[in-house]
Amino acid sequence: MRDVIIACDFPSTEATLAFLDKFKDEKPFLKIGMELFYGAGPDIVKEIKRRGHKIFLDLKLHDIPNTVRKAMKVLSALDVDMVNVHAAGTIEMMRAAKEGLTREDGSRPLLIAVTQLTSTSEEAMRKQLLIDATIGDTIIQYAKNAAEAGLDGVVCSPLEAGIVKDACGKDFLTITPGIRFADSAADDQVRITTPARAREIGSDFIVVGRPITASEDPVAAYRRCVKDFCD
Repeated sequence: MRDVIIACDFPSTEATLAFLDKFKDEKPFLKIGMELFYGAGPDIVKEIKRRGHKIFLDLKLHDIPNTVRKAMKVLSALDVDMVNVHAAGTIEMMRAAKEGLTREDGSRPLLIAVTQLTSTSEEAMRKQLLIDATIGDTIIQYAKNAAEAGLDGVVCSPLEAGIVKDACGKDFLTITPGIRFADSAADDQVRITTPARAREIGSDFIVVGRPITASEDPVAAYRRCVKDFCD
């Protein structure tokens, strides 16, 4: 199931479709995040699906269980392939998310939970969020909660993919942002690694944004990712 997901963090439909027009031979798996979805709405999801791409709709729902259940029912109708919630919303909320996401025929997109954002350092977690456990222990507990709620996997940094697999089983998916080439800038990410190292650690999907989207040749950068991670 290993795959590269491109983070389409563009401000408009026009910019997104212009980027996708560069890909003549591939149909990459794409992540639609808050900026694009809030700006373009459900129509951008429908257009990208029409073009034949898989979609990870990255809205990180985090609210009371009933609200999340109802929101997921709406998102399920968009026929995306993966959606997510914040694991900090509790097991009850994650169960409600899965219930709302599941269609009458029993089908549903993959449902994953965000553990800790890759921009969050352990120092920030302790001083600002008042979480005294280590970042590793926190992520493991959040992953176990997600597994107990019946989710398919978690979003975590590639550095934690291996310990999540050890705690939750090899079939529990790890979706890992914070991917940079060895010759790329870290930007605002803290816990990062390369595509090849992410594969070695145990990532099932890597989410790659600026190293591809800001590249002078996005198609070549995407192919480099696929070669390093999937081959």
